[in-house]
Amino acid sequence: MPCDTQLAPRQTIQQRAEEIRRAVAALEKRIAKRQVKIVVSKAGGVAFAGWPDGERNRITDACAYRRLMATGSALSKLEIMRAEQAAGRSVDRTAIAQGLHSHDGGATWHKGH
Repeated sequence: MPCDTQLAPRQTIQQRAEEIRRAVAALEKRIAKRQVKIVVSKAGGVAFAGWPDGERNRITDACAYRRLMATGSALSKLEIMRAEQAAGRSVDRTAIAQGLHSHDGGATWHKGH
């Protein structure tokens, strides 16, 4: 995953992988408590509004989404499906791969890496 390569100085890939697992687990808890709102853009991007910067650990919304879809709980996946239904569109994995992202919880969207 691209997030795996954003290592802090002297951090191993294994340490980074564990850091990502912990951060996404904390995100899942916030999703379950409805402290984080999942936003789907018109172009199919995804953002986690309310996910504090201090808990992100250099993890983008796109990376968190990919991790949740690969290893997340059924509840997290259900909440993503609900966000897609509310938006009237699905998350577009191609748009995410092309770098569609938001820095403000889905209020505005940007393209690029």
